[in-house]
Formats: sequence, C-alpha cells, structure tokens
Amino acid sequence: MLNFAISAWQAWAPGIETASQWEDWARQPYCPAGPATPPSVSFLPPMQRRRLGPLARMAVACAWPLAEARPPMPLVYASHHGETTRNFELLQRLAQQETLSPASFSLSVHNATAGMWSILRKETVETVALSVDGDGLESAIAEACLLLAAGHAETLVVLAEEAPPAAYRPWIDDVPFPYAVALRLSGGDEFQLSVDEDAGAIAPAWPHPLGLLRHLLLRTPQWRHARRRGAWQWRRTRLS
Repeated sequence: MLNFAISAWQAWAPGIETASQWEDWARQPYCPAGPATPPSVSFLPPMQRRRLGPLARMAVACAWPLAEARPPMPLVYASHHGETTRNFELLQRLAQQETLSPASFSLSVHNATAGMWSILRKETVETVALSVDGDGLESAIAEACLLLAAGHAETLVVLAEEAPPAAYRPWIDDVPFPYAVALRLSGGDEFQLSVDEDAGAIAPAWPHPLGLLRHLLLRTPQWRHARRRGAWQWRRTRLS
C-alpha cells in the first residue's frame, strides 16, 4: 500500500484550464470540441519556447506553477504515446528522403520533456520518464512514492498526452482529447493506493489522470481504476 498527500494540482485541456472550469467538467464530463491550441508558456524566454512542441508545452505549463518559488524537487513524467506528432513528421521526412533536423530528432525521444524540464529549471535533481499504458497514473504515483521514501520532501508527477496524427487515430483510442495533469506529492496519509488482484473494475470512461481529477474535485472518498488484472483501489482518508 502506498501512502501520500497531494498538496497541489494543475491541469490543462482545450478550453478547460481554470479550477472552476475543471469543476464544471468534473460534474458533467465532455470532450472539448475545436482546435487544440497549446497553452501559453510566456514565462519562458522566446528561444526556449520555440523548442517545446505541443506535448512539452502542456506538461511544462501545468508543472511550472507547482514548482515556482519552491526548492528543487524530482520530476516523474509519464506518457503512453509521447511525441507522436513530432515522430510522425520525422517519419514523413524519412519517407521523402529529406534531411532530418538534429534538434527535432533529439526532442522526439520519450524522455525529452523530462530533460527539457531540467534545462528550463536549471535543476539537477532526479527526473524519471516513464512509457506507460492505461494505468500509467498509478505507475507514476508509485515511482514518486519511491522518491519520497528516498528522502525527498516533495515530488512532481506530470502526465500528458497529445491528440495523435490522423494516420494513427484508427489505432489510438485512449486519448479522447489532449490533456496534461500535474500533481505535487508529499509524504502523509491523505491518500492510500493499493492493488486488489482478485477484483476487477469497470473500464473507465476517461483516462486515469482525468478520472483522478474528477474524484479530487467531487471529493469522492474511495474509487477504483481498472488495471490488466484486478484494480487499483484509491482511498481518501481525510475529506477536510
């Protein structure tokens, strides 16, 4: 069983950015319509902003407010599909026998966002990049709890997915819309997370990070997230 506290969170999706907008979404979830313009990262210098693709912008925009004016803390970054848009563009260039941009290639790897975070923050504390599947939220939480157990006072957890290119959409059905969720974890027992190997759970209507946001905002005392075998059991020990 994992015990931890969530001291702050930040999330972004197209047209859903503020806490009140997320509260409205939690009560009546929906898929945002219209173009997905990445969030602003105007707090960064122009040269640094230009290096960030849509996925990295979402992740950095959510994580930055949680780290601002606080001591350096480890980052656990998790994504299932990663930089699909950038990788698809590189594959198209290869198919056309065009020269690849070294910068674009270096930013296409799965841990590029975690690496850019260290550069942007000028921090040398640990960063972890996870390639995750459907229950990646819980995998990232477990990794963060290990960092807390190693002596860190706080840990950032960031999960992000961008809308896949049109050519990939027949095979990618777990990203209803682009989103990023950032959590600041600390020690404590506000939440308990455990695995129930025997009991299953209904497949969630929304990805686990978005499901967590709903339960945080609706103040659900306990809930379950499906996994390959059994379920993740979440329990909130304090509702105040």
